Amino acid sequence: MWNRVVSREVTVVNPHGLHARPADAFARRASQFESVINVVKQGQRVNGKSILDLLMLAAEEGTVLTIEAQGGDAEDAIEALVSLMEQVNAYDESGKSSPNP
Repeated sequence: MWNRVVSREVTVVNPHGLHARPADAFARRASQFESVINVVKQGQRVNGKSILDLLMLAAEEGTVLTIEAQGGDAEDAIEALVSLMEQVNAYDESGKSSPNP
């Protein structure tokens, strides 16, 4: 059903927040879906397919974000984007972010 909005909350655990690299990875992944993708922080809703919009959220470590998808592939989009957020928020022992998928 196209009008159904699917959403999930994620917490930014990256010590550097949602900075340029993870924001770019998120926007690129979101762009692979036909669904409309939005990310919401404290009522501020931005286009999840735009790196600049994502950076405007200034999401620091501990920030709770809601990822919303609306469209035919919304469920798949949400699963992929939540998984990506978990990956880009994971840090190895050297302090560098994990590779983008």
